[in-house]
Amino acid sequence: MPFTLPPLPFDRSTLEPVLSAESFDYHHGKHHRAYVDKVNGWIDEKGLVGKSLIEVVQFAKESGDKALFNNAAQMWNHSFFWQGLAPSGSTSPSGKLSKRIDSAFGSQAGLIGRLAGEAVAHFGSGWAWLVLEGDKFKITSLHDADTPIAKGLTPLLSIDVWEHAYYIDYRNARPKYVEEVLAKVINWDFVSQNLDGSGAARADQAQ
Repeated sequence: MPFTLPPLPFDRSTLEPVLSAESFDYHHGKHHRAYVDKVNGWIDEKGLVGKSLIEVVQFAKESGDKALFNNAAQMWNHSFFWQGLAPSGSTSPSGKLSKRIDSAFGSQAGLIGRLAGEAVAHFGSGWAWLVLEGDKFKITSLHDADTPIAKGLTPLLSIDVWEHAYYIDYRNARPKYVEEVLAKVINWDFVSQNLDGSGAARADQAQ
């Protein structure tokens, strides 16, 4: 079966005013959909029918198929990003996640500050990530469509810093977009699930 565009895990207006319904019309409804359509156009000819999205990403990386990698990795990154968002104030770090954050960054504010700094400083298009490298928290950014799943890292939390992620709502004010998203609409329950090993796979299964 071809891949399908996964629905947003929330109503597209419930993250307002941080992210508008109009922004999701374009970011999810057009950008994400375009990646899905392009990947589906290559599945048969590349002998990838029945493969999971993660398997497609790995095949593209290992074979050096840059076009397939860019589109399949962007599919995965976006599916992961949507699941990491939730209405303002609906979740907060707790339990194991809270303790790990305090140990690694001093506090939730410390984590957000470090991740925001990475996202704002990233030059050009890409993604900022909180990942596990082995068993240690690490903040990093990756260019364009690159993704932690192609680098042996475990993704916990992401923020999209391509201009199409924020230009409708924030124009060129990337720092304000990053500040608002990280402070108000992160799904910390999803981050906890990723830390426990049950969350990230959902971005693959959602396809």
